[in-house]
Amino acid sequence: MTKTLGAVATALAAWMTAPAALADTIKVGLVGEFSGPFADYGKEMMAGIKAYQKIHGDTVGGHKIEIVTKDTTGPSPEIAKRVAQELIVQDKVQFLAGFGLTPNAMAVAPIATQSKTPMVVMNAATAAITTASPYIVRFSFTLPQMTVPMATWASKNGVKSVYTVASDYGPGIDAEETFIKAFKANGGTIVGSVRVPLKSPEFAPFVQRVKDAKPQAVFVFLPAGEQGIAFMKSFNERGLAQAGIKVIAPGDLTDDNVLDAMGDPILGVITTHNYSAAHDSPENKAFLKAFADANGTSMRPNFMAVAAYDGMAAIYETVRKLNGKIDGEKAMDVLKNFKTTSPRGAVAIDPATREIVETVYVRRVERRDGKLYNVEFDSFPNVKDPTKE
Repeated sequence: MTKTLGAVATALAAWMTAPAALADTIKVGLVGEFSGPFADYGKEMMAGIKAYQKIHGDTVGGHKIEIVTKDTTGPSPEIAKRVAQELIVQDKVQFLAGFGLTPNAMAVAPIATQSKTPMVVMNAATAAITTASPYIVRFSFTLPQMTVPMATWASKNGVKSVYTVASDYGPGIDAEETFIKAFKANGGTIVGSVRVPLKSPEFAPFVQRVKDAKPQAVFVFLPAGEQGIAFMKSFNERGLAQAGIKVIAPGDLTDDNVLDAMGDPILGVITTHNYSAAHDSPENKAFLKAFADANGTSMRPNFMAVAAYDGMAAIYETVRKLNGKIDGEKAMDVLKNFKTTSPRGAVAIDPATREIVETVYVRRVERRDGKLYNVEFDSFPNVKDPTKE
């Protein structure tokens, strides 16, 4: 063990044995992708936190809530691990939060366990994440949670043959495998599958494979953001829509924050997901106003912003119930029993799995008042992660 790693281990051990202290300031260490190709992930989560604090303030029960941000620069497990150690040892945070990408969340899980620090996952969606540490609770979703409803809906609405395209990392593999299993169970046929690189994929050859296979639909999972724009550009240029091939996907593909940039080729695409900026509820209207007031109107909130908003609600409730005395075990007891009416609808954490239970909406991309939105037209209520049922 190097001297540096030895010092870290010693500091973490001291953190574990120290009694819980009453703190005037509660620090939340936000580990996210704030630069690089996935920079929008960190920005959306931070924007969701700002929206929550715009409504609820930055204190709870007399305790100020301070957000300490650390940038992983992208899918960088070693960086994520290092900054999480810094947050616990140097900044003395009481909570870890954020985690846009699965490799970063998985790298930090052992640190959360060793230090008994509650870890609030606000996006990373591989199903196995919560099994990596008893101190993890997830406020976003798992890919199986989104893809089983998509397979069910497609099968019931005349889609019999599908080609799958998925990003080659944890969430993509989860999405692909879950969709294929559920779609086949409903009598569907998979005519081909391909996995594309996580970093800087060139979609044209993959899209051509789809066209050559002549499925009724292509099921697509790609990380939210720029990759969806690139895929739909290739899909349009190679004439797949004209060939009668439909696009179905989890909602990452039609991320609210980049929807307008995708333009008319995305019109009519059907997705299943847990949130749309077009969701019609008093809670979402309040959230949209707070989001704009806190962040300006150049960003549109997406599912990461809402997960961060709800994650902060849970952190605030934990601080309130424990009166600022943040003990890891007691904090997890609060977090894993959390429930609220969110901007996305009713949500609750399943205490047995520490996964969120939520409505999965079926949405179609439509133009409203000159802008593109994911418009909900069907739903699957109270969906749990199917891999843990």
